[in-house]
Amino acid sequence: MRLRSTVAAAFGALALIVAVPASAGAASGDFAYTYTGLDGSPRLGFLIDPPSLMCIALPEVADPASSNPAHSPWNFTDSSATVFTGADCLGDYFTLRPEGGHASSRLKLRSVVFS
Repeated sequence: MRLRSTVAAAFGALALIVAVPASAGAASGDFAYTYTGLDGSPRLGFLIDPPSLMCIALPEVADPASSNPAHSPWNFTDSSATVFTGADCLGDYFTLRPEGGHASSRLKLRSVVFS
């Protein structure tokens, strides 16, 4: 009887460990993009060691009513970066490979998520 209780407790503990999600990691490296500043000139934006598996709205272009989308992304992180046309990881998307994946100025983006 005691062995059965011990085994049941061990399986219960294992089930709890498996059920608790792991904390989100971070993509190591930088993610760069170009956006239009308030004076109309092109500016560079950066995300440094961004969190993984979390939608990140690019702060300079998050509001479609007051800004043009960013463009020309460069992914220098160790994770894939999926960029979206919408601020909440909605709309059309494109995935950039890790360690140097990039796109031209034709690719417009407002948010990104790293794998």
